[in-house]
Amino acid sequence: MDQGAVVVIGAGPGIGAAVARRFAQAGFAPALVARSPGPLEQLGRQLESEGFTTGWTPVDVTDASALSVAIERLAEHTGSIGHLHFNPSAFTSKDALSLSAEELLTDLRLGVAGLLTAVQAARPYMSTGARVTATGGATADRPWPSAASLGVQKAALRNLVTSLDATLAADGIRAMSLTVAGDVKDGTPFDPAFIADALYRASQTDSDFWATEQRFTGHE
Repeated sequence: MDQGAVVVIGAGPGIGAAVARRFAQAGFAPALVARSPGPLEQLGRQLESEGFTTGWTPVDVTDASALSVAIERLAEHTGSIGHLHFNPSAFTSKDALSLSAEELLTDLRLGVAGLLTAVQAARPYMSTGARVTATGGATADRPWPSAASLGVQKAALRNLVTSLDATLAADGIRAMSLTVAGDVKDGTPFDPAFIADALYRASQTDSDFWATEQRFTGHE
């Protein structure tokens, strides 16, 4: 069944790839966005070899104009956006006394503001039943002192998702973040495939029982 596009922002080899594959298995057409052209094309070709019609475009997520154009181009190609997943975050290895205000703002442009741009660009192509999801992290609750900006990003991302959900709900579109409470690694309870499956199942929750944040504590 054609579900429209699943637009994956920050489509890397881990969670981003797993989300694209899981939603493709459910009938969505993967539309991939990431900064590095080579790895992005490699992922796109891999999904195509698995039988999924896939589109991709390299773009710097912090460039709001370029990101908007990329999403619009992908949406026009597929006709509609059934799901948008936001995956990027910036990792700066500095504690709160070493991190400059400008470095923090730069990281927030990638890890938070990019979601706002993406949803605003995707909204005209989304209809009732569409979903917005984001990869959250436990650092929103328990910051890593050695990477102070990461926790700020994840806390702000969760807050923004809640605001987006409140705004979109009247049109039957819902938004949520999945807090990944562990280290993502292949072959562990936090394998990207397990995370993607949890995200997919959460996104299928009926609107009457919707939660703007759900937690993934590992696959048993």
